[in-house]
Amino acid sequence: MTRGGQNKGPEEPERRCIATGETQPKAGLIRFVVGPDGSIVPDLLGKLPGRGIWVSADRAALTKAATKGLFSRAAKQQVTVPGDLLPMLEKALAARVVHLISLARKAGGAVAGFEKVKDWLVKEQAAVLIQASDGSERGKSKLRPPPGRDRFFTCLTADELGMAFGRENVIHGALASGGLASRVVEEAKKLQAMRVQDSDGGNGHRKGTKTR
Repeated sequence: MTRGGQNKGPEEPERRCIATGETQPKAGLIRFVVGPDGSIVPDLLGKLPGRGIWVSADRAALTKAATKGLFSRAAKQQVTVPGDLLPMLEKALAARVVHLISLARKAGGAVAGFEKVKDWLVKEQAAVLIQASDGSERGKSKLRPPPGRDRFFTCLTADELGMAFGRENVIHGALASGGLASRVVEEAKKLQAMRVQDSDGGNGHRKGTKTR
């Protein structure tokens, strides 16, 4: 039982971040391994062999780990950290989020376009609202995210969101509840932290005009 009397489910294993020293659920961390050539490799799927090295999904923590020799210390050997580790990781996370949204779309659990998204929001079918980071703020403010935490993300560009829906570009997207939506949220939170944007973090706190 954790502080506050809340039970921690057995499905939430924790790991220690080498940059912050904090222990937290794996969902909020990124796993790295040492490759055969001694270089640090991100393991987003958690399937690469080798001892895992964990860093918080946060640009500051990742920068500290990459520049302060923390990967070598954690690996107990000299390792090479790619100079473009953060851009490479950001690109991989974006591709992962796009892929998961695409899977949700093919399974009927995601829609795109203002009217379709608005309809899902009005009918309370949408569990998550995703809007393009480079879309019109005026247009985006016309849609209100579902209530609760982790219900709103702006971590993808219109082009990236478009790839998820098989279109040239998309500004508004919505996900129905379910396993795929949970996986999208988990990865989108990491990408959102990498792409530090506005003060609300794109994490469900933006208030928009009610859809009617």
